[in-house]
Amino acid sequence: ETTNFINPWDFEEVYAKLFDWCQSQDFDPEQNDYLFHITTGTHVAQICIFLLTESRHFPGRLIQTSPDKHHAKHMGRAQVIDLDLSRYDQLATRFDQEHLTGKAFLKGGIETCNVKFNSLIAQIEKVAIRSSAPILLSGPTGAGKSQLASRIYQLKKRRAMVGGEFVAVNCATLRGDNAMAALFGHTKGAFTGALQAREGFLKSADQGVLFLDEIGELGIEEQAMLLHALENKSFYPVGSDKPLRSNFQLIAGTNRDLKAEVLEGRFRQDLLARINLWHYELPALRDRREDIAPNISYELRQYAEREGTRAEFNKEARDRFLQFAQSTDALWQGNFRDLNAAITRMSTLADSSRITLRDVEDEILRLKNSWSTTQVGAADLIERYLPQDAIDSLDLFDRNQLNYVLQVCEQHDSLASAGRELFQASRLEKKQVNDSSRLQKYLAKFGISTSSIKQHKH
Repeated sequence: ETTNFINPWDFEEVYAKLFDWCQSQDFDPEQNDYLFHITTGTHVAQICIFLLTESRHFPGRLIQTSPDKHHAKHMGRAQVIDLDLSRYDQLATRFDQEHLTGKAFLKGGIETCNVKFNSLIAQIEKVAIRSSAPILLSGPTGAGKSQLASRIYQLKKRRAMVGGEFVAVNCATLRGDNAMAALFGHTKGAFTGALQAREGFLKSADQGVLFLDEIGELGIEEQAMLLHALENKSFYPVGSDKPLRSNFQLIAGTNRDLKAEVLEGRFRQDLLARINLWHYELPALRDRREDIAPNISYELRQYAEREGTRAEFNKEARDRFLQFAQSTDALWQGNFRDLNAAITRMSTLADSSRITLRDVEDEILRLKNSWSTTQVGAADLIERYLPQDAIDSLDLFDRNQLNYVLQVCEQHDSLASAGRELFQASRLEKKQVNDSSRLQKYLAKFGISTSSIKQHKH
């Protein structure tokens, strides 16, 4: 049986015909031993044969032949290559080690224990090295979105998947007319004060990664131009009628519920659909208390690298700080930023670079004071929403529960975001999740509306 190739160097043709040939054969590996000779033919054919054998479409072994190196007239030799033999498992082991290295790299070398977080990082690693599609990272402020975005870029660069720069932009700093010019650039004289042309962030990220943190802060016009740039890989600088091309991967970060923002008319539905292909929500530190211990060690290492001096806890001090950090008394409102600040303060104030129990107790007091001031008199919140006679009619249980709910609502940008925190367990059991509706119905029982919460926040 003969298989003819029009172009033996055409990978698509060679693989397709060899694949069809394998499919047409009635192989019986139990009764027969099959060998595929790979020495003759083009390199393309050899690659295709290897792939078909490795995938077991050809259920046999490879054989290669070679002449005697020293005596041309002597009989040559044949070598059988069995891809199932354990000696070739070293290749798979090396791949697995590199795979683990990628996950560890994304975690900053921190041996995290939280199962959900580890699973999330494992999937992000796959996406980072297999896709250039946009990635959306959501989660509370300080959860590590910026650091993760930077590590995704570094991982891709290590794999030679990007050749450009990592350009990080906090969209909350882009306001008014300057936002458009900063993102997309402008020509000389495009507006008052434009004394020379400027390359925007999108162009700076060409062949690299653009990280737009707090993407929900972008105006509607900027969102429309960003969508055009993502879909067409081109855009118009301010004041120019000639498009610029830029091919970048977008990583977006937000602490908002963008679906709720769409419903409120503050975020474009089409842009959300474009950036929401890979969406990962980073958990708050209080939801990863088992990871606090390794993160303390990480922060101590970071302090040593940054300041050039190493600080360590004594055992009693470390045990006390860890006990507090993992308890419900530790609110960690700023998440990892709070933890970083705490370790930095204790390391700086420690005499002889040794953090003592006294240092820890002082820091615990500082943290508690910080969190209590940001809660804006949480115990009195209910008085801002209800008249005194209505408060007096409530049971102590209902009063405390409502107080806490109002506190959470004021800490979030939307009811949907607040609802995710308040209903984090029960929402997993529901087929259809509508946290906003559940929260609205609860508040309505006390005569409290969404608009009144927004009014009191401002």
